Amino acid sequence: MTELTMTSIVEWSRWQFAMTAIYHYMFVPLTLGLSFMLAIMETLWVRTGKTEWLHAEKFWMKLFAINFAIGIATGLILEFQFGSNWSNYSWFVGDIFGAPLAIEGIFAFFMEATFFAVMFFGWNKVSRRFHLASTWLVFIGSNISALWILVANAWMQNPVGMEFNPLTARNEMADFWAVLGSPTAMSKFFHTVTSAYTLSACFVIGVSAWFILKKRNMEFARKSILLASVFGFFSILVTMFTGDTSAQDVTRHQPMKLAAMEGLNRGGEGADFTIIGIPCKDETLPSERMRTVEYGIAVPKMLSFLGYHDFNAYIPGVEDILNGYTSHEGETYPSVEQRMANGRKAIAALGTYKTAVEAGNDTLAAQSLGTLREHFSDFGYGYLESPDEIIPNIPLVFYSFRIMVGLGMLFVLLFALSWWFARKRAFGKFRFMPYFALICIPCAYIASQCGWIVAEVGRQPWVVQDLMPTHVAITDIASGWVMTTFWMFAVLFTLLLVAEIGIMLSQIKKGPKEA
Repeated sequence: MTELTMTSIVEWSRWQFAMTAIYHYMFVPLTLGLSFMLAIMETLWVRTGKTEWLHAEKFWMKLFAINFAIGIATGLILEFQFGSNWSNYSWFVGDIFGAPLAIEGIFAFFMEATFFAVMFFGWNKVSRRFHLASTWLVFIGSNISALWILVANAWMQNPVGMEFNPLTARNEMADFWAVLGSPTAMSKFFHTVTSAYTLSACFVIGVSAWFILKKRNMEFARKSILLASVFGFFSILVTMFTGDTSAQDVTRHQPMKLAAMEGLNRGGEGADFTIIGIPCKDETLPSERMRTVEYGIAVPKMLSFLGYHDFNAYIPGVEDILNGYTSHEGETYPSVEQRMANGRKAIAALGTYKTAVEAGNDTLAAQSLGTLREHFSDFGYGYLESPDEIIPNIPLVFYSFRIMVGLGMLFVLLFALSWWFARKRAFGKFRFMPYFALICIPCAYIASQCGWIVAEVGRQPWVVQDLMPTHVAITDIASGWVMTTFWMFAVLFTLLLVAEIGIMLSQIKKGPKEA
């Protein structure tokens, strides 16, 4: 395979997976958050007997069902791509990565889909309490489903609880609980799920604001805003807290991602946090991919505090990581060139070990296995051709992070003002509020996508951190097939998105049934 063809396959496979993931995650957050609010609404109806909560739940349930159905289609295609476009990756990590996905499909998704049928079609067919239990189980199932998917993703960011089998060249699970309970997995799960709750709260507030603008279903809109604003406010607080724990995890396990988020070329003790700035190319920098943040406004020593809760902690920059550094915790990391050399030793030792085992040469096999284990932590670096490859797209990660954080601050304001607006019934005095709420719906989706851009683009070139670069993970297939399916999926997903928006708008215009 020529270098040009390999590059084409890698890029088209990456674009296809990214496009599918972006479309899929347009539907997932609303499912996670709305299922929770539906359960709360039905609980209020069962406990109080107030039918306005029942009618509110039935209205939001229609929008939930539309979103849920289309989300399934994109999610299935996303999982199939692991086998079609990323078969080398699936072989390398299948024993670990496949387990959470299997549990998600067999247990969580099955529970979610089963009780969704009872929740949506079971009115007047089952008792109130059984229906309420079904609604809560839909919420639990959808969130457990998210847990297993995020556990699998977290393992890619920080591979733990595994052993490498040199005979099969596969990573095998050695400690299930280490994979499930890793700090990376827990931080990623709670941060992702609570950010999904935040998006759902913005959606409910924004749609309810439309009814206020139209002077329709005013009491329904007021109650929906009250519930969503409280729900969203606590969600965004937890999102911020888990964002802090995620930052500490990234600092320890993915320092290059942190450096890209900050546009930090040269680190040091007491590193500053840039609030806003422009990452620009500087001809004096040693790498073409590096950027210097200009016109920046920074908070002194805040990045060190975010990374280690220590204002004077050492934070490495891009250049430090390339040249080698000693972390704040005293662990020494060699230069990337040295790690590339170590990785090549590990790859060569793997080949020698297999040959020695087949030839029955136990002495050579033992020596090769020792070399492989000694340098396995740098295994993936052996496939790199230049140290610059470990530098992700700094401007994209830098700006995405700031958009995500900035919009998060905006949502705090939205939830506080919305609660006051609905509580005081200030519909005639503050007419800007419904427009502000409507604007926050697309902003919530933008913030959600930016979060995933930071997480996934920031870890490039790794598909498994330090162990497998992206270009090694792909399937050896004709690039034309990947290009063709890319455009097929792009058209299909766009039509699905347009259809969903159209159906949702139609249901919103009909509005809820009045009590």
